[in-house]
Amino acid sequence: MSRTWYRRLLLSYFPIFLITVTILIFIAFLFVNEISRAETKKADRITNNYLVESLQRTLREIEMGVLKEVESNPGYKEYFNRDVGDTTSMYAVAASLRKLSGNPDFIKSIYLYRQADQSILTQNGLNELQTFADKAWVEKVLSGQQEQGWMPVREYKDMFDKTPVRVISMYKRMPLPFGSQGVLFINVKISGIERVVDEMVDGQISFVEIRDRQGNTIYNAHANGESRGGGKVLNTIHSETLGWTFVSGIKDGNLFGWVSVISYIWVILGLITVTGAVVYIIYITRKNYKPIQVMMNRIESLQLRNAESGFIRDEMKLIENTLESLINHTLDYEKQHKENLLLQRSRLFMDILQGERMDCILQRMEELGPLSGIPQRARFAVVIAEINRYDAVFQNTYSKGDQNTLKFALMNVYQDLARNAELQGWAEWVTTNRVAIIFPVTASDAEMREKMRIVADDCRDWVEKHLRISLSFGIGSMAEGPEAIRDSYRAAEAALQHKLLVGESIIMTGGESARTDLIETYKYMQMIADFVREFRMSSGNWRLRLEEIFDSFQSDFMKDDDIRSLIQALLQMLGREVAVMSEELQREFAGEKAAKRQQALKEAESIGQLKALLFGDLTDVFRTYVSVSETKSYRAMVCEMKQYIEENFTNPDLSLKHLSDRFQVSGKYASYLFKTEFEMKFVDFLMELRMKEAEKLLLETEDPLQEIARKVGYANSITFGRVFKRIVGMTPGDYRRIKRFTLTRE
Repeated sequence: MSRTWYRRLLLSYFPIFLITVTILIFIAFLFVNEISRAETKKADRITNNYLVESLQRTLREIEMGVLKEVESNPGYKEYFNRDVGDTTSMYAVAASLRKLSGNPDFIKSIYLYRQADQSILTQNGLNELQTFADKAWVEKVLSGQQEQGWMPVREYKDMFDKTPVRVISMYKRMPLPFGSQGVLFINVKISGIERVVDEMVDGQISFVEIRDRQGNTIYNAHANGESRGGGKVLNTIHSETLGWTFVSGIKDGNLFGWVSVISYIWVILGLITVTGAVVYIIYITRKNYKPIQVMMNRIESLQLRNAESGFIRDEMKLIENTLESLINHTLDYEKQHKENLLLQRSRLFMDILQGERMDCILQRMEELGPLSGIPQRARFAVVIAEINRYDAVFQNTYSKGDQNTLKFALMNVYQDLARNAELQGWAEWVTTNRVAIIFPVTASDAEMREKMRIVADDCRDWVEKHLRISLSFGIGSMAEGPEAIRDSYRAAEAALQHKLLVGESIIMTGGESARTDLIETYKYMQMIADFVREFRMSSGNWRLRLEEIFDSFQSDFMKDDDIRSLIQALLQMLGREVAVMSEELQREFAGEKAAKRQQALKEAESIGQLKALLFGDLTDVFRTYVSVSETKSYRAMVCEMKQYIEENFTNPDLSLKHLSDRFQVSGKYASYLFKTEFEMKFVDFLMELRMKEAEKLLLETEDPLQEIARKVGYANSITFGRVFKRIVGMTPGDYRRIKRFTLTRE
């Protein structure tokens, strides 16, 4: 049998294709329908369970939050126990009710009924029961007709509502848990529950219907008052807490129904696909074989014969032999042309700039470079053109292809302008945003610098006008011979590192070498510390200190990167000192404002612009700092804070957060003020007070350790014992025993 390429192509993957497709069709037919049904029902059950649990948790959190406030706030007990005419406790309770009603999305109202005078206390004040808008519901509860827990949906309307609001209600006897002096009523809006249901249910795919104990529909998700229509009910879940039943399923015409239809037509589509694939395989195999057939005809026409068996009938073997012969000829050719001219030229350019492999350099420059007629004692100058704001503007504005095109255009524009000025140049990109140009010096140093400056100026203007790209140029010193080109290149590089101070787009260097002095770090850190101190003391001299820093930048001829690093250090040090004063100052040195400031400082193109931006921002920060300092007398606050701690150190809830809420300052600022004024941490001061009181109770009373722990502010004796041992050096029991034994002997 002839081993042709056509037969190999056809028979290599055709059987595998048929077997794989057939198996997939039957497996899909058997399992896709049932699996999809089961998974859909399971997913719906999980979603419905989560919805029910979320609603129960929301109502439980509302209930527990109200009860916790009622139980912990002594004003409620005073309101029910004191005389009817006492208004002090009434105002306190009304304020508490306003606080508890602070969640308008769910809580409609909370009010108290007092048995003593049959009055209703709401967040707005005291009302008589006979004139109260919800009188009927209160009387129904008082008559004992309603069980405790969440009641069925009802309509509620107070004096401020134009239309009734659907709510569910619950009540608690006061004082808690089973008092007889009054009743606490909580009304939760059904609209809040409906909103939660709508957010958790995809109305395009599924439905959820909520029914009460009598089977009446309370709400259909996304129904907008309409009936839910058709659909497949998948799950029904009952909530004992609410007494509601949640019915969920998939709407008609959605994925669940389509899966059933698709499962029945899957075999038909599969058979059609297999038939079409078979026809396509035969067609594409024959089509792909035609180039091979043409190639085989040409190979056979060369009369390539096998020594033993005549013509080779194995097409693969014949092609292999032919390619091997072709590769051998190609390798011989590649040995003579193994290096690409452009790559060699670029490599030579980098070697010259770096001063590497300089043997026979003039000859190599003549052979590979564009410069011609270079004399033996030639002099050179290097110019570097840099794209300004490369990362922020150039890369974000243009695509990769456009960037390469523009870079090629920039290099050609500069070389054309140089030729017009009778200058011969060799340009190559040395980094992503810099192109270097080597010029042979053909005139005096002054004339050459002037020519290069004019060419750079013309190039900058043309590019900015036509391509909307900003360029900066660094012109290096004159180099005596190709071996010194490296020095000129380094001088041009150094010139570009001072763009902020020079403030020009064309920076020229003389014959001197670039500065290599190290930054006087201590000097600048001291200047920054002086600036921060003046700022923190609210002194206007901080502007003079900042002026001195910028003057030092110019006198020391600092590099751009060094200037920006020192400014960053200044902002960080200032932020650490003043940000703790308030949250507003924290936002000035962190987050979006700080990011915008850093971006603006990074994009500044001159020292004047940088200075103006920094002075403007810090002036705004200074105004805020002064305002905060004037409105918060921290010494008086700290003394008041210390007195409060000494009076309430037995409170187990006493913490930085508690002090923050009590004195209306941030926790970090409270800690900072306390440590600054008393040179000890808040935690250490609190622990010292508690341990002194504990030692006194251990010696003067017979109270058990659990009671002493409670009296000094600890929830349990284990925590108290561990802290006591760490501070005093022995357990509370040992301390009591040893101290009493010592006192007895004395």
